[in-house]
Amino acid sequence: QVGGFSWENCGDGKDPVVLQSLSVAPDPISIPGNLRISAAVNGRKAMASPLKVVLVVEKALGDLWIQLPCIDQLGSCTYDDICTILDDLIPPGTPCPEPLLTYGIPCHCPFKAGSYSLPASDFALPDVELPSWMTNGNYRVQAVVSNKGEELACVRLAFSLQSQ
Repeated sequence: QVGGFSWENCGDGKDPVVLQSLSVAPDPISIPGNLRISAAVNGRKAMASPLKVVLVVEKALGDLWIQLPCIDQLGSCTYDDICTILDDLIPPGTPCPEPLLTYGIPCHCPFKAGSYSLPASDFALPDVELPSWMTNGNYRVQAVVSNKGEELACVRLAFSLQSQ
């Protein structure tokens, strides 16, 4: 399948945290532009620091999928604790940004067990200077979230990017 947004859980049904639904529009995703996202997540277990995230990002080159390296924290990177990154982006004690605040979705660790859902909400994608290797094309991303060696969640995404 060329292009087109898709997603799946990849934890063999054993992971305590699963994505139940995810939709993204437009397709392909346009940068800059607005991104409309809706999602639902169900967690049987709290996600607490240290929350390790391992990303594998691949880009289609013809019929081949090439794994992109980790450059300036973009690409196939390992983040040892996403909690500290969230704390840097959104200082603890400040309210979570909209629309998370309205829908009671936390933006800091620990994330309590339970169900979270985000109705269709618009996010502005700024005109960021993306490196040339991250512009137009078809991508696959796998994200594995773990805590002290225990896998909590695994999600695979496929999407197309179109930058102006």
